[in-house]
Amino acid sequence: MSRDIVPERPPVYHLKEVARVCGIMGYVGPREAAPIIMDGLRRLEYRGYDSAGVAVANGSINVRKAEGKIVRLAELLDEEPLKGTVGIGHTRWATHGVPSDLNAHPHTDPTGEFVVVHNGIIENFQTLREELEAGGAVLTSQTDTEILAHLIAEEYEGDLATAVRNAVERAEGAYALVVMTKREPRKIVAVRKISPLVIGLGEGETYLASDIPALLHQTREFIIIEDDELVTLTEEGAVVETIGGEPVDRQAIHVAWDAEQAEKGGFEHFMLKEIHEQPTVITETLGGRLGEDGTTWLEDVEFDDEFAQGLETVWITACGTAYHAGLVGREVFQRVLRLPTMVEYAHEMRYADPMVKPGDLTIAISQSGETADTLAAARLAVERGSRMLALTNVVGSTLSRYADDVLYTRAGPEISVASTKAYLAMLIGQYLLALRLGVARGSIDRQRAADLALGLARLPAQVESILEDESSIANAARAIVDADDIYFIGRGLDYAVAMEGSLKLKEISYLHSEAMPAGELKHGTLALITEDVPVVVVVTQRSTYDKTISAVQEVKARGGKIIAVAYDSDTEIDKFADLVLRIPETDDLLAPVNAAVPLQLLAYHVAKLRDHDIDQPRNLAKSVTVE
Repeated sequence: MSRDIVPERPPVYHLKEVARVCGIMGYVGPREAAPIIMDGLRRLEYRGYDSAGVAVANGSINVRKAEGKIVRLAELLDEEPLKGTVGIGHTRWATHGVPSDLNAHPHTDPTGEFVVVHNGIIENFQTLREELEAGGAVLTSQTDTEILAHLIAEEYEGDLATAVRNAVERAEGAYALVVMTKREPRKIVAVRKISPLVIGLGEGETYLASDIPALLHQTREFIIIEDDELVTLTEEGAVVETIGGEPVDRQAIHVAWDAEQAEKGGFEHFMLKEIHEQPTVITETLGGRLGEDGTTWLEDVEFDDEFAQGLETVWITACGTAYHAGLVGREVFQRVLRLPTMVEYAHEMRYADPMVKPGDLTIAISQSGETADTLAAARLAVERGSRMLALTNVVGSTLSRYADDVLYTRAGPEISVASTKAYLAMLIGQYLLALRLGVARGSIDRQRAADLALGLARLPAQVESILEDESSIANAARAIVDADDIYFIGRGLDYAVAMEGSLKLKEISYLHSEAMPAGELKHGTLALITEDVPVVVVVTQRSTYDKTISAVQEVKARGGKIIAVAYDSDTEIDKFADLVLRIPETDDLLAPVNAAVPLQLLAYHVAKLRDHDIDQPRNLAKSVTVE
């Protein structure tokens, strides 16, 4: 028996499971597979992608794939149709290798008998690649996915499920993997390690996808595959077991979402969905890049230790939310590297005369990698002889092609105009860079580096805990929804977070909001603090805690309403704040990650109370590609 699911919020996916990047489709049944797979991939287009492909088994494995939109793949299929009733398909958001026909999924082994599609990151990709090449393998793409096809072919001894099981034992990371072989042509095998997989059940046919919306027009009966599980699909249905081979008895569910609800994973808005994806985004941004001792492996960051040791100045340039991420970066680089770090709005830097010089490092931050002002500022820095590092979410973007080094954030497509998960990914990227440079320079000792690595590893679970209870945030939203003016304050890293919190609120609630250092309040703005004027204070930095509390007391003396973002362990703040938004305690240097989340949710709930278009706020665009 299945059970009905009619959710306001997603009951199907745990919080750590809701991040969805690439699109996966699979079909086994009596009908032609390619049209079914293409239709499902089109229904996943809202998630963003840079290439697409389909493979069908029909005596042999036949593949069609293309860079760009699905319409290009459709044109290839019109020219050269794929015939067969078993197939898999994929829309790719690049993480390893630029978007191209060659790097598009599916990928095969050298014989063409095994074919795979894959979401996620193989963390030991480089090690596995070197092992395969040492054994004579010829790899034709830049992707980590092709490695899996080779491993499965190596492990195959007559049973596909066993070969997949043995191959994934060698592959570290977070991913969903789907496999076919011509040797067992009526079967698909899939494995889940964090990245989502769902099975759709039909009459004499079985479907597979990375997300429910791809299949809702085919079936309402679903089996949700959990972490560390393997599933074998045939026309008769799906057999689920653990990767270790233990049988799993999984009840089907009946999903009653409409298509729009399904695209949002049951959340009311894409912004809320993306806020809840952040634990997984942090995991994926860190994935395969950070050792327990604080050492880092940043695959497209190519400067050597000599460059790091000779570095004199770091420049950060960006706009909007990316600029606010850069404000956090400035504090982090100065504390870890003991170097002057300048943060410049890109639209100001491009018309200024910055003292950028050869030997400097300029970090240009842009979610899309196409922000016009940021590209112009980056060009200026390069012309002045600076080494250029792009911190971006989009592989193959203009910024990434222009840079000497690239650190991809792996945040996946972000649909809501108001950025949330991309911002946290930018923060994590800068922490990784600080560790890479700090260890090379010797400006951070090994114990401190190890402590920060441990703190970073704990962040996904800590952010998840914040998301589990939004009641205090909803209360705070009701307390400020009718305000005319709202002020955000903090010191150091807390000020950087306050800037982003204020921006989020004004972007989607349209309330007037300002952010400033807590010490600046008394230099003019205090004149605007009257009875019940809300002031949001971020107070996580122990070194400036008492000074921030002094500013809070000044607000209280004038009747202002204090909403604080503070650690769980902070009992002192209760004496001064009207409402406290609690976050798990972490290293103060890492606190901006946790502190940003309640402010994102605060902005969301205020905008919802004001009945605004949260995902598409007025007058704003997702990527600003004009000056």
